[in-house]
Amino acid sequence: MSLSVSGAEIRRSPRLWRPSTRLVYVALLGAGLVLLPVLALGLTALSSQAAEIWPHLAANVLPAALRDTALLLLGVGLFCGVVGVGTAWLVTQFEFPGRRSLEWLLVLPLALPTYITAYVYVEILGFQGPFQSALRALTGWHSLRDYWFPDPRNLPGAICIMAIVLYPYVYLSVRALFGLQAAAIVESARTLGAAPGRLFWRIGLPMARPALAAGLTLVLLETLNDIGASEYLGVRSLTLSIYTTWVNRNSLAGAAQIACVMLLLVVLLMGIEARLRGQRRFALPVRQPRAVGRAPLRGGKAAAATLACALPVLFGALLPMGFLASEVLRRDLWQQLDGAMLRALFHALAFSALASGIVILLGVGIAAARRQGREPWLPALSRLASLGYAVPGTVLALGLLVPLAALDNIVANGLRHWFGLNSGLLLIGSGAALVLAYVVRFLAIAVSGVESGLSRISPRIDDAARTLGASAPEVMRRMHWPLARPAVAAAALLVFVDCLKELPATLLLRPLNVETLATTIYGHASRGAFEDGALAGLLIVLAGLYPAVRLARAGGRLA
Repeated sequence: MSLSVSGAEIRRSPRLWRPSTRLVYVALLGAGLVLLPVLALGLTALSSQAAEIWPHLAANVLPAALRDTALLLLGVGLFCGVVGVGTAWLVTQFEFPGRRSLEWLLVLPLALPTYITAYVYVEILGFQGPFQSALRALTGWHSLRDYWFPDPRNLPGAICIMAIVLYPYVYLSVRALFGLQAAAIVESARTLGAAPGRLFWRIGLPMARPALAAGLTLVLLETLNDIGASEYLGVRSLTLSIYTTWVNRNSLAGAAQIACVMLLLVVLLMGIEARLRGQRRFALPVRQPRAVGRAPLRGGKAAAATLACALPVLFGALLPMGFLASEVLRRDLWQQLDGAMLRALFHALAFSALASGIVILLGVGIAAARRQGREPWLPALSRLASLGYAVPGTVLALGLLVPLAALDNIVANGLRHWFGLNSGLLLIGSGAALVLAYVVRFLAIAVSGVESGLSRISPRIDDAARTLGASAPEVMRRMHWPLARPAVAAAALLVFVDCLKELPATLLLRPLNVETLATTIYGHASRGAFEDGALAGLLIVLAGLYPAVRLARAGGRLA
């Protein structure tokens, strides 16, 4: 008896796995992009060359780097926690002069990168800066032997300067929760005679613990990612150790080992955050909670509340912005808008726009796959694709360099062998590696933004549309997209500005002889002439102002 199988039967044969929606492939791609640099980094750190370097790193580099990083994280976390929680409690629970304006002005420091703020304060507080110059003019002193003045170029200075820029992460998270607390709880405590301090410690702070943990995690991850401020202020952080080991000592394997230690620290931080958020859970009522009535403050208390909320805005946003603008005008730096500056501006805008477009496409695909797909592992895959934001830029750059360089070599050898062409490094030399690093690092912003927009759409609407014969792509195009478009636009704007501000990955993965606004500022600061880069800094700050204000306004509607 002969056996034969027709082509139709082969086509009808079951496959090993068939996704419930093609968008699952997008989610797999996003998770793969995040895993690629991590796996490559691990393989590089375990190479035979790395084994010879590890004893030197463990004895001479890691102890100081871990100590300074731990102290920096501790100081910035405490500072941001106090300022963020305190200002959020004041603007949501009390009425005082200027509260409405200060409620959104407190978010403005998000528009400034930490490295620009560090450069500004070193200039302002330096010997030739306006503060010390005014002090000498008033007192008749002539040199530092006549008086003492705090030096920002040390660990305490780095803590204060970085925290005054990063506290809005805590402020936004905690303010949203304070504003959504049920009015009955707070007002019942007030009726029972609870003092404002007791109300804060016994009700407000315990309920805000999940939001506080989330905000502090973002602060600490941003602190870990920083390289410009740490280097300029003299803090030997893990990020700076990775950069110097790779660039100055020409040891990729050693840098990969330090990066693995840094990844362990990131995992530890995220574990602590998950534990803190899981310890206390509070449910809000199904109906929209009534806003808490703000207690009016008068006299000295009102003035103190206004001052407490105004000082972070002054030192975190207005003073650095004012210094940049004054330097541009005083030194007539508009003349720097020549070919070199315009090319740097074009490179920054082109890389950021391209990365933002890819990030939004991936974010929409991943969020839609999680909503439409039936696979039980899709939520975990979505979270995995969002972990890139927790990986510092230097770690991403190291992890991407090895596989992309290998792929570049394979392509170049193939073109040379088959066509006689010398293509060079297509991915690393064209900026594709930098764009990919941006995509991996900021994909979480798009995923969370799109998911927040889709979460407001009831699944019953999807069921009703499918009952009427609408396909999944049609439901997404005609129903999901119009309703989620504002959240997608906000996410695209935030990704674009974050790409403009990103310094560590840009320094390490930019093509040869290609400058962006961030690297232009870094170059001037490295030569001890940051004021010459004030125009580039001002352009970055102006680009970040609108998203910061929009984010503040959106958060204000929640409160």
